[in-house]
Amino acid sequence: MISRVADHCFWFGRYLERAESTARLLATTHNLALDAELEPAQCWRPVIVVAGEEDHYRTRVVEGAPDGEGLGEAAWGDGERVERFMTWAEDSGTSIRASVRGARWNARSIREVVSLEAWEAVNELHLWLAGDASDAEWRTERHEFYKRVRSLTQLSLGLLRSTMLHEEPLDFIWLGVLLERTSQTARILDVHHHAFTHLGDRHEIVETSLWLSLLRSLSGYEPFMKRQQGRVSPEAVARFLVGEARFPRSIAYCVHSAHERLCEIRPPDAHDRPGGQTLERLRVLDAWVQGRRADLDHDVHEILTHVVDETAAICEHLGRELLGYDP
Repeated sequence: MISRVADHCFWFGRYLERAESTARLLATTHNLALDAELEPAQCWRPVIVVAGEEDHYRTRVVEGAPDGEGLGEAAWGDGERVERFMTWAEDSGTSIRASVRGARWNARSIREVVSLEAWEAVNELHLWLAGDASDAEWRTERHEFYKRVRSLTQLSLGLLRSTMLHEEPLDFIWLGVLLERTSQTARILDVHHHAFTHLGDRHEIVETSLWLSLLRSLSGYEPFMKRQQGRVSPEAVARFLVGEARFPRSIAYCVHSAHERLCEIRPPDAHDRPGGQTLERLRVLDAWVQGRRADLDHDVHEILTHVVDETAAICEHLGRELLGYDP
């Protein structure tokens, strides 16, 4: 398998996962802003921070580029502006539109390896977002808009697993999905955990609703309730999202599964093949996370920052060793 195809497969998976994660986060925050006793900026600024778009949003919306609006500091709490930016911004690497466009472009570049059914699902989502119907639905039925994005990205991911041969192309696609999911879970948990634990004294019901909204943004509400029998606390939520090995969006599950997937691509005993440094770094991260599954006495922020930084470094090593990036 040539590196160009592997690269397109890897980024196809990452962009699909990113689009779904952004849609889920926006939908959950939209509901949170309506129901919770929070200042608008406390709801909406974390969305921008999680996406890594703080500087971009400040330049484009807060301060105003030459062709921008310059709304000032109030823009951090303007939910409508944040949602529009994270949904439609063409020059963003994390907006829903940009992520779906990236997924579709990568899938189109490797049509010989992506199944017809998966391609049609991705293309349908891309064409719908480019048409007037999606804009109208976003304006009038925001919940349904985000639900449709999630459904079509999940359909695409499911079709990939059920209609493609389980060999190297799918391994690279799913490796991209898992590493992107690891980073998204760590970023979302880190930003919200920090915000929620520094809100001061609040009613227990309000505090519980905040933690449940975080779980919903990661599709972890029902699994958490089954595991914890309805007992909600910051420590329990953090422990579940970091260390629950049976929840497919937890950090422990995603890192371990990514390591197993890379072992399929580049076996540990294949010393004559490239990818050894990436595999070793991913193995070390897997062991490090497994060692902290039951014990989160360490600073949660430090743990999550380490996961985000190491995931980025692993993707960089992967690009150099296996995907043909220039050093």
